[in-house]
Amino acid sequence: MADRLTIARPYAKAAFATASADNRLAAWSDLLSASAQAVVDERVRPLIGSPRVTPAQLTQLLCEVAATGLDDNGRRFVAVLADNRRLGYLPEIARLFAAYKDEAEGVIDVTVTAATEVAPAERATLTASLEKRFGRRVRLQTAVDATLLGGAVVRAGDLVIDGSIKSRLERMAYELTA
Repeated sequence: MADRLTIARPYAKAAFATASADNRLAAWSDLLSASAQAVVDERVRPLIGSPRVTPAQLTQLLCEVAATGLDDNGRRFVAVLADNRRLGYLPEIARLFAAYKDEAEGVIDVTVTAATEVAPAERATLTASLEKRFGRRVRLQTAVDATLLGGAVVRAGDLVIDGSIKSRLERMAYELTA
């Protein structure tokens, strides 16, 4: 996986730079998402590495699939990927681009896992608190894990804040046996 990200990163950065310069982050995000979905489709995947399909044909196919909002820079980007046999890296490129876009727009994805369903009023309060904590707009996702017993676990990127009763009990058990 690391090798794929290493190969995809320069393309994602180039796409982000172009999209930023043109002020078309949303359109490029749509282009990359649609193209990434196309290349993992079971009908298209065999064409990606096939010597019988030219890079120009692959470019045309993907441009037709992602036609909404596609400009000349988008077509050239897809053509460069096809010419360099990098179309298979589009899912990673799309993910990296989305991360760069979120960073530029000041958005962070946060997942809150709780022992019970989070009520809408609690979601609003939690979102406001997390936005204040992170200094960014928060896209909140919730999950339920009954094994937590109570409390919640907050995940934002590499940051994990574990306020669950389960982890507190485990820490107490460790301290008592140590």
